[in-house]
Amino acid sequence: MLSVEEQLKIIKRGVAEILPESELIEKIKRSVKTGKPLKIKLGLDPTAPDIHLGHTVVLRKLKQFQELGHDIVIIIGDFTGRIGDPTGKSDTRKQLTEEDVLINAKTYQEQIFRILDKEKTEVTFNGTWLSSLNFADVVKLAAKYTVARMLERDDFNKRFKEGRPISIHEFFYPLMQGYDSVALQADIEFGGTDQKFNLLMGRHLQQEYGQDPQIAITMPILEGLDGVNKMSKSLGNYIGINEPPNEIYGKSMSIPDDLMMRYYELVTDMPTDELEVLKQKYSEGTVHPRDLKMRLAHMLVRLYHGKEAADLAQAEFVKVFQHRDLPTDIPEVMFSSNDEAIWLPKVLVQCGLATSNSEAKRAIQAGAVKLDGEKVTDGDAKIILNHNMIIQNGKRKFAKIIL
Repeated sequence: MLSVEEQLKIIKRGVAEILPESELIEKIKRSVKTGKPLKIKLGLDPTAPDIHLGHTVVLRKLKQFQELGHDIVIIIGDFTGRIGDPTGKSDTRKQLTEEDVLINAKTYQEQIFRILDKEKTEVTFNGTWLSSLNFADVVKLAAKYTVARMLERDDFNKRFKEGRPISIHEFFYPLMQGYDSVALQADIEFGGTDQKFNLLMGRHLQQEYGQDPQIAITMPILEGLDGVNKMSKSLGNYIGINEPPNEIYGKSMSIPDDLMMRYYELVTDMPTDELEVLKQKYSEGTVHPRDLKMRLAHMLVRLYHGKEAADLAQAEFVKVFQHRDLPTDIPEVMFSSNDEAIWLPKVLVQCGLATSNSEAKRAIQAGAVKLDGEKVTDGDAKIILNHNMIIQNGKRKFAKIIL
């Protein structure tokens, strides 16, 4: 086990806040002295099936703790997930069914082990202890926190002042998440900066139940490809770790220049010393942003698909976007052979280049669609298909027409 100083240097990289740092140091000292690893907790509510780079910010930090010899416990919120975290929500969330939660949980478990060591990670479900609480237990738990303190949360406070409904069960969400820490007797809990209230609830409840309170460590929220909003599937500004190599590489090349160093720091395994040198070169302008971005894209594909896939994705990107050649593997789409003109948005949807006619029409009007290299901007255009015609939507979506 590394010394306290060495561990702290690794732990503090990219961290937003440690609450309180002095107690973390004492816990690490005790761990080094006794040889007993710390118990690190991360709760995941499987409200959506796929994991993107934004989720990996915390997961990669857990991986570092794992490599330092500490115990990682992932809590799948099969119970809390049915309520949904009210954090940042202006309205009561729709409750998921138990079936939805379990399906999403299965996907989560498959994907988190692309980052964490499966053999060294404990996965448990908080329904194990929460579902066994009787009503007297729930009343006892609720008595350990006040409504006034609960309304200090920004989202609850705003909704209360605006007269928006706050259901009583939403108050139970932070209590249940905090009780997870009691059930586990966690030493440290991780979450995004938006989870600070929930993490401190765990610390408060542990004290109420006579336990040594956990340390709350928050990680930054990763901005998505738009450079503004939190990475999110619903906003379409995400890079999924399960996406094909070419998709990850291509999306990575659209990361805003001013966020590159942040991505290097939060979602790659680049050593700290090397990262500092890279930051210096970038600030001095001695390295081209495109080259930095290509290196980042290669690293991200390598992390989730391996070096060979990363090399191939990079070669394909250079071929298509720098040399302006067509991709090697263009999906072929069969159409019946006739001379009738077809509405172009419909063709895009049938080729899998858009999910709906309205989305296809917007892409055409935005100038993203090309037919055999020629841009089309009329959203109501009708075309006659030719054998081997190449249809393109944006930089990475292609289809070949087969009649």
